[in-house]
Order: sequence, then structure tokens, then C-alpha cells
Amino acid sequence: MGDPSEDLYTRLRRECARRADDLWEVGRALHANPEPAYEEHGAARLLAGQLRRAGFEVERGVAGLDTAFLARSQKGPGRCVALLMEYDALPDLGHACGHNLIAAAGLGAALALHAVLGEDSGSVLAVGTPAEERGGGKVALADAGVFDGVDAALMFHPGVHDWSWAPLTAQTQVRVGFHGRAAHPTGDPTGGIDALAALVQLFNTAAVVSRRLPPASHVQGIVTEGGTATNIVPAYAEGLFGLRAATTTALDSLVAEVGGWAEGVAAATGTTVEVTRLGRGYAHFRDSDVLSERFARHIARSGIRLTEPVGGVFLGSSDIGDVSVRVPAIHPFVAILGDGASDHTPAFARAAASGRGREVMLAAAEALACTAADVLTDAGLSARAWERLREQEAAGL
Repeated sequence: MGDPSEDLYTRLRRECARRADDLWEVGRALHANPEPAYEEHGAARLLAGQLRRAGFEVERGVAGLDTAFLARSQKGPGRCVALLMEYDALPDLGHACGHNLIAAAGLGAALALHAVLGEDSGSVLAVGTPAEERGGGKVALADAGVFDGVDAALMFHPGVHDWSWAPLTAQTQVRVGFHGRAAHPTGDPTGGIDALAALVQLFNTAAVVSRRLPPASHVQGIVTEGGTATNIVPAYAEGLFGLRAATTTALDSLVAEVGGWAEGVAAATGTTVEVTRLGRGYAHFRDSDVLSERFARHIARSGIRLTEPVGGVFLGSSDIGDVSVRVPAIHPFVAILGDGASDHTPAFARAAASGRGREVMLAAAEALACTAADVLTDAGLSARAWERLREQEAAGL
């Protein structure tokens, strides 16, 4: 071929295709042996072993996480691209989020780049990121500086839409505990202060006030402690609330607002209240449209057409957000089930081991490899991606 960039794409796609059976074997092995957050020892060992045998320098136990790893292919000076692999499963449902396909696609892209790129091409960093479903391995990795010096972080996610980027919100959890006074409900009907009644009132307040919250803002709670016996006025009651918002700044405001609701309820009910934010949570996802457009162009060669997300639709949260606010990042969705279906279901788990799952995994591996090659070989593209990230940060997006 006359165009060297096209020739590079062809070689990368050929390398992925040549490994298709092996990559699918990895994806099926992960699917058959699901491991929940922070317990993905078999998955990390399998993936890191594949990369080590291919010639990557592998470091296990990164950022204090036993099941995280880094695998680096260094080919001289230049830019660095990170390919992110998720592999934790859901309790009881297994790979009902398709993380086995994410891992196999990231592995395939990394191996293809290692095989095809010449000297002085920069470096490829394959990052094993545990605990996306609970805890956020990428948060710990980002805080530990893993993405310092990285010029792009790339991954894909199987889903029920073909979308070029992921509308993912910021999220955190808040624990609210009300303190009242125990008493016998009939023997001393005026002596008790019902902490559970206060907590119930907070739920009612949230239900009413949530109607006026901005788009993407959401409060959902459960009762974690509500008393010990029906003949004792509960002296303590506690709820756990999940909060989401369109941006990290909006989430901070929502946390403060929920705290205000709780204080108001406490004042009205004669209780006292403690509101505790449980960690920082996940940042919102900041899409690098410069790079996600490239991914969409590359995966179109496999017959998959990605579109913009439907306006006003948000699909939850992910720890990729904490990476995306640091470096240009992509997180496109590629459907393995049709519209109207949902992930986190038995049907989605089955799809993650289906023929369609295999097709999507291979197409994503090829597109990830080609997008990574673009970043490594095109200084102008990388500069535009960084400029766009700075613009988003300045605008609070």
C-alpha cells in the first residue's frame, strides 16, 4: 500500500485477527471463572502471564492492589498510550457487565502493537485495573501516579448501545446516622425520640426534593440499621445513600445538599445526625472526542457504526472517570445485545460469551490498536487531544 498509515492499520488488524482464537480463549476463561472486586487473582495472573510471555515488562501488585498490574512495551522515546483492562465480575451474575471482553480486547490491542511497532515508537502500557464494580481500582492507580506521563488512556465497554462515548456521571456514597432516645412505645410514649422515624423522613424528603434536581443528579438509599425490636423506640437508625451527578463539582454540591436535608430533619424530629461521605467516589467521565472519533472511524471497518449518545441519557458511573480527568481518554460502548436490553442481567452475562461477544471483542481490539497507533505516530493528534482536555477542564465539563 502506498499510504504508510494505512499499511500500519492493516498490519495491526492482521495481528489481532491472527490472535482471535487465543484472545477468545482468554475471554471465555475469564467468563467461566468470574472473580469479584479485589479477588481477581486468576484473571490478573492469566493476563499478566500472556503479556510477559510476549516480551512485556510486568509489575504485579501495583498501587497496593494485589490484583492490579502494569505491563510495558518500551520502544524508544516518544509518547505513551495506556490500554486499560477490566476483569472483575459481579456477585451471583458473573460477567454480566462484559469485563471479560474488555480484558481480551485490551490484551489483543497491546499484543498487536508490541508486534508491529518499530523502534522509536514510544511505549505501550497495558494496565490491569481491578474492582471497577466496587471500590474503583483505577482511582487507586491514578492516585498512585500510574497515569503520569501517559498521553492517552483507551478502553471500550460492551453494552446495549453503539455509542462513541459514555455518558457516565460522578458518584459517591453517604452514610447518614440519626441518634434518638430509646423508650417503651406504650409504657413511656412521650419519652422516646424515634431515630428510625427521622430516617424515614429523610427518605421522604429525598423523594420530594429529587424532583427538582438537575439532570443526571440522583439520590438512592437503603436502610442499613433500623432498630432491634418493635417494642423499643429505635435510638439509632442509619441509611446508606448513593449519589450521582453530571460532574464532580455538581456531586460535591449534591453531597452538601443531602447533608442539609438531614440537618433539617434532625431539627424537626429532635434527633441528632451524622453525615459521612464514604471516600471520594468516582469522577465523571470526560470524553476525548478527538480520540473517540478516531476509534469510531477504525471500528467502522468492522461494520460497527457508532453514534452520539441519546441526549439526557446517563448510564451510571465508572472509575474511568478518575483517569479521564487526568489524561485524554475514551470509553465507547459497543452493543452485544440490542436496545431495550440491559447489562447486569443474566442475559447480558450470556451475551458476553456469545458469538456476538467474540465479534465485538475482536473489532474493539483492532480499533483500540489503531487508535493507539494514531496517538503514538501523530504528534498533532496528541496535541489536539491534550488541548481539548484543558478546554473541558477550564469549562468545568
